[in-house]
Amino acid sequence: MELDSGENLTVTVAQVADFGLRPGRVFDEAEFGLLTDSVSLTAAKGKALEALARRPLSRREVTERLDRRGVREDIAEETADWLERMGYVDDGEYAGQIARHYATKGYGAGRVREELAKRGVPREYWDTALEQMPDTGDAVDRFLRAKLRGEPDRKEKKRVADALLRRGFSWEEIRSGMDRWEMERWEDESE
Repeated sequence: MELDSGENLTVTVAQVADFGLRPGRVFDEAEFGLLTDSVSLTAAKGKALEALARRPLSRREVTERLDRRGVREDIAEETADWLERMGYVDDGEYAGQIARHYATKGYGAGRVREELAKRGVPREYWDTALEQMPDTGDAVDRFLRAKLRGEPDRKEKKRVADALLRRGFSWEEIRSGMDRWEMERWEDESE
């Protein structure tokens, strides 16, 4: 739709019907504001759906992306509300996906918490997501078996423990893993 100013306004068929658009139609300021808000909302929904087609996003990630693309805050919030009602954005499910993904890659709960915070997932979903993670002992054990060989000295053990800390494991998990590794090594030597 071309405006008197020469500017083009892209409208949907539904907007043509809803607003009674036709050549020569004159709007007052309030009607024109409603039309432009409707057009902005439609465009924001399209942008959000395109982003969600690439990968899941949290509600905050959706609103931040829309903000970066110049969408007004109220339109971004309304778009996020619509996406939640439609089931395209679900922060609880998204939190679980993040927890399972990082657990599969061998990361601990600390790293998952960092990712959840970075992605704007509300804290109310964190505990449920962390419960979905498999036992971390296996990941620690695999990491230790891959990194420690023979008779590692204190410095080597500290380097490996620090790497596990960076991967989001707690000192307790690392200490238990080291104990299991030592026991495995001792059993192998006694055979």
